[in-house]
Amino acid sequence: MSPRERGFTYLTVLFLVALMGLGLSLAGEVWHSALMREREVQLLYAGNQYRRAIERYYVSGPNQFPRSLEDLLKDPRKPGTERYLRKLYADPLTGKSEWGLVKGPDGGIMGVFSPSEDKPIKTAGFPFVNRDFEGAGKYSDWKFVYNPASQQVAVPQQLPPGGQTAPPSQQAPAPGPQPMPGMGMQQPAPGPR
Repeated sequence: MSPRERGFTYLTVLFLVALMGLGLSLAGEVWHSALMREREVQLLYAGNQYRRAIERYYVSGPNQFPRSLEDLLKDPRKPGTERYLRKLYADPLTGKSEWGLVKGPDGGIMGVFSPSEDKPIKTAGFPFVNRDFEGAGKYSDWKFVYNPASQQVAVPQQLPPGGQTAPPSQQAPAPGPQPMPGMGMQQPAPGPR
């Protein structure tokens, strides 16, 4: 090979390496964005589960907030075991079990938030219960708080991220007359005309 051909081959290989590096960096960005979106979904789920559990704790007793998150696993105010959460969720953004706590007027916990200072990807289009998150500049601004004075509707039950709905046999029946097993819908007998 002549020196000119070797130089052309060398430049072609450098160009291909640069192109592959650019492709890999774009793939890394897409993967990172997808990962952060999934963590946001998990944060919204876990935070709303805590808010819902705090609400149930508050209304099931003498209107007081839990003193610790562990009180949501077993209510110390009751002689039996009453649970408002199945487990304590870890913060999906930090990977740690520590949450920022919003203290209530009685010193109890009225909400949780992630201590992450990262900028959220989702900034709009939140459901009504999370309407305060619109335009938040960091995840730590997403405060999952149960405030009995301003709560107008109960916090809705959510499916876990990647969760499935109940099979039709386990779902609540639709309102109205239901057919008997093995029979069609019963029609009312015509009355006298």
